[in-house]
Amino acid sequence: MNRRTFVKNTALATASTTILNFPIYGKNAPSNKVVVAVMGVNSRGAYHAKSFSKLPNVEVAYLCDVEEKAIKNGLDAVKDANRQPTIIRDIRELVTKKDFDALLIAAPDHWHAPAALMGVANGKHVYVEKPCGQNPYESEILIQARDKYGKLIQVGSQRRSFPTLIEAVKEVRGGAIGNPYFAKAWYTNSRKSIGIGKKVAVPSTLDFNLWQGPAPRQDYRDNLVHYNWHWFWNWGTGEACNNGNHEIDCCRWFIGVDFPSKVTSSGGRYAFKDDWQTPDTQVATFEFDNGKAITWEGRSCSSFPIEGSGRGFIIYGDKGTLVNKGGGDYQIFDEKNKLVKEIKPSTQLDPNNTVSATGDLELTHFTNFVETIRENTKLTAPIEEGHKSVLLCHLANIAQRTGSTLHCDTTNGHIIDNKAATQLWKREYEKGWEMRMS
Repeated sequence: MNRRTFVKNTALATASTTILNFPIYGKNAPSNKVVVAVMGVNSRGAYHAKSFSKLPNVEVAYLCDVEEKAIKNGLDAVKDANRQPTIIRDIRELVTKKDFDALLIAAPDHWHAPAALMGVANGKHVYVEKPCGQNPYESEILIQARDKYGKLIQVGSQRRSFPTLIEAVKEVRGGAIGNPYFAKAWYTNSRKSIGIGKKVAVPSTLDFNLWQGPAPRQDYRDNLVHYNWHWFWNWGTGEACNNGNHEIDCCRWFIGVDFPSKVTSSGGRYAFKDDWQTPDTQVATFEFDNGKAITWEGRSCSSFPIEGSGRGFIIYGDKGTLVNKGGGDYQIFDEKNKLVKEIKPSTQLDPNNTVSATGDLELTHFTNFVETIRENTKLTAPIEEGHKSVLLCHLANIAQRTGSTLHCDTTNGHIIDNKAATQLWKREYEKGWEMRMS
């Protein structure tokens, strides 16, 4: 056999092997591996790490946190994974690493958008939990960043990936309940008082300076970390953005609206007298120019259910009604209130579970993100949709904090002729941590 014949036969054999092997690999081909890093792994982020590590051909390469107990929680979550992640405490160092594809963000709210911006600016796709901004300005910046850097930003609005709710939206838009003109959402819980915090020394296990990051510096107190930061405006966004975000997003999705024309909110901190700054009781109303409206009722400290559930939403049409009780379930009633269709929950709902209220249903959302990275599908909750929904929650909080009715530009949701409210569109940042496009 001469050299030319040998080379030709070898090439044919190699091509044959490649062709034969390709169907065997499929999504598990080495080129389809998706490598991720997780920021904020005390509870929700630990669930991210565990869940993504179980997806086909996905590896968790890094965990990022600033507190020792949280790091342990994250490591425990992936102890059975094939790959053991590296710990990097500073997100600014993590995003410069070249050996991972996507950043998953489950840190406190004030970190969501700044970390997401760092991620896409360094060539990473981003999965960011709700809220996708601590204020309206931040999620607007993320839309610009997505466009500039050409990276995916998926928001943790998990219900948009539930197959049953995708089908329910199709039914509503197909006329199952006529014209859907009004939606009502709710969330209830029985949270206890957080008391009056004492200024104490920062625990040796916590890098509090890095924990605060973009937020203006405040003293450490003993009723802040790990969860109660939700109820302080310097770091959190209240129950509206914490839990209301999910069902308000569904309402907007189902009735087909974007930016409101008018927003009102009533409520306050009623249940206890303590350090909690955000409302524990809140009723917000959003009106839209096309003759549609949404209301949300949040009761952080009164768990009496609505429709037998601690969370959910109802879509009212002129020929019927759709009821969801917090998960992938739904019921459709005709105009005489007769039940005509029922999809029962496929998994047990725990509306107050701070890690995963809807359990393994959320894997559909994680899978959607990974498969979009692989260019096999499209995001179900891209940043522009996440921004529109979280904006409603922010506007509710701004109306509440200023005690005013907000009138908005229906092309972008910006507040019209209200100086006090407009000042809350963007936050103050710690010097050197400003969030802006480069």
